[in-house]
Amino acid sequence: MFARLATAAAAAALVMAGGARAQAPSEIQAPDLLVKTVTLEVVDILQKDKDIQKGDRKKVIALIEAKVLPHFNFQAMTSSAVGRNWGKASADQKARLIDEFKTLLVRTYSSALASYSNQKFDFRPLRAKSTDTDVTVNVRVMQTGTQPVTIDYDMEKRPGGWKVWDVRVAGISLVANYRTEFDNQVREAGIDGLIKTLQAKNHSLERSSVAGADRK
Repeated sequence: MFARLATAAAAAALVMAGGARAQAPSEIQAPDLLVKTVTLEVVDILQKDKDIQKGDRKKVIALIEAKVLPHFNFQAMTSSAVGRNWGKASADQKARLIDEFKTLLVRTYSSALASYSNQKFDFRPLRAKSTDTDVTVNVRVMQTGTQPVTIDYDMEKRPGGWKVWDVRVAGISLVANYRTEFDNQVREAGIDGLIKTLQAKNHSLERSSVAGADRK
């Protein structure tokens, strides 16, 4: 139960910072307000969209792609996940790693987001100075019969607004969770081997998504 809720919480993390309209620098929303406002907007979509409630993976992926990608710093997330091996990658390899890692995150958590089941959110006060450019926004996911699951959004202020560069669910870093796995793969097969592994995972997840849609 805890693992399933934590996965769903991480899935929600992918869309909570998405969906806000582009803003002028002077109109950039505070990071905690951005998370709260868009979380509630996305939850409203999940509650009203019958296809998503039935587990329509393609529609969930479309939702994530439409709302999340502009608001996450996938280059920072990927370089951190690849860790010490990032400097060994060529420019082309880095671009492919970013693309495959982004696809992996979207496809991995789309199924969990599709199974959202009316969890409630407790938005904690932001502890940061107005001049800070790197903050952590904390949210607790509440569900009857289980302990609250904490989500920490590590965010940085960029020229276009606040960007998420890591998400920690119950204290476990999404980026760090992949770092050990990626390090082992690079040690065994090099950077190209890691790229091929990511491609294979994404193709497998895509086939599962199509198969699931065909059964509906």
